[in-house]
Amino acid sequence: MLHLKKSAPLALGIALLAGTSAMAQQRTLNYYADFDPIPLAAFEALIADFEAANPDIDVVLQNFDHEGYKTAIRNFLTTDAPDLANWYAGNRMAPFVNSGQFMDVSDVWADNGLDESLGSAIASMTIDGKQWGVPYTYYQWGIYFNKTAYEQVGAEVPTTYDEFVANCELFAAADIDCLTTGTSALWPGAGIFDYLNLRTNGYEYHMALTSGDVAWTDDGVRETFAQWARIQPYITENHAAIDWQDAATLLVQGRAANYVMGIFAVGVFKDGGMTDETLGFMPFPTINPDVARAEEAPTDTIHIPAGATNVEDAKTFLAFVAQADVQTKLNEALGQLPINSGSTVGSDPFITAGFELLSTTPGGIAQFFDRDAPAEMAKLGMEGFQEFMVIPDNLDDILGRLEQARERIYQ
Repeated sequence: MLHLKKSAPLALGIALLAGTSAMAQQRTLNYYADFDPIPLAAFEALIADFEAANPDIDVVLQNFDHEGYKTAIRNFLTTDAPDLANWYAGNRMAPFVNSGQFMDVSDVWADNGLDESLGSAIASMTIDGKQWGVPYTYYQWGIYFNKTAYEQVGAEVPTTYDEFVANCELFAAADIDCLTTGTSALWPGAGIFDYLNLRTNGYEYHMALTSGDVAWTDDGVRETFAQWARIQPYITENHAAIDWQDAATLLVQGRAANYVMGIFAVGVFKDGGMTDETLGFMPFPTINPDVARAEEAPTDTIHIPAGATNVEDAKTFLAFVAQADVQTKLNEALGQLPINSGSTVGSDPFITAGFELLSTTPGGIAQFFDRDAPAEMAKLGMEGFQEFMVIPDNLDDILGRLEQARERIYQ
């Protein structure tokens, strides 16, 4: 048989033609997000891993700044939707679900067993019995405490709210604030309210309140504030004049014993001189034992817009991001917590405690008051929380104003 040797130009031409053909077969997946530099680098690495596993898919990421994205998403979901878009869980995604702009991805959850592996977050991803996106990271809130202060007064770490309140009397006798916070920026007080309401009334009630379906004058809300009133005298007195870092200093110095805060504060505590030996973490104690434990954990999510053109590959991407090993690697880079219960975390005790807490949460994951409620309602609510901690006798006026706002805002 006669064999012809290809000349170099001919061989190069064939190779280029083959490469062009391979590129022509690649499918594009357009992804819009709003990452800061650290998460951007983490997701660029994740996308590279995804493309290596799926060489026929080319992910094109367009990154926006945070504030610009809040406006942009409302425009591009209507006019020029990408195949994937970042957003948030819970009530923050509800407007886009209710307007038909996010796609139902319940099949991704069912086909990949995500109801089990991402079970702690399923409630916050579910509306009308369907799932509308996939979560990839969250971080826990809870109570950070000064171990030395506890030892000083002979207090045990509480598991019930009654025990917590009893400890407050011990701390007060030693001239230590039982609970510190700084509400000059309002939002830290919302963390206290959220946990009191979640522990008193449960996740569904809390979400109904932030959705506008429960009156602020309802008995359940009043019971939440009744529980708050039990510790109000033991909260840092000038909290309305200080920010959250100022309050962190009080915990570091042992002038306060407890702080309801997110894990991002651990760096501040340690920069102030606390160590794993002096800083502790506990879940917010049980108030109503009949209420399933829910937690506060702002959750970042990825969604498929209803106008996406490459739905099949978008679902492949969501399934990839949900995998245990993928979430392990991603969250190591983010410095946050994977949601997949099969993922692993490092040896940091606060990361480990948060992962265990959130992975075993039976009652649901709330997103934080200013994510779960509309912006105007959130601002008015947080102003009310601050006012209550300063002047608890104003409760009737506060709840009356919030109820008037609810009737207007949620029309």
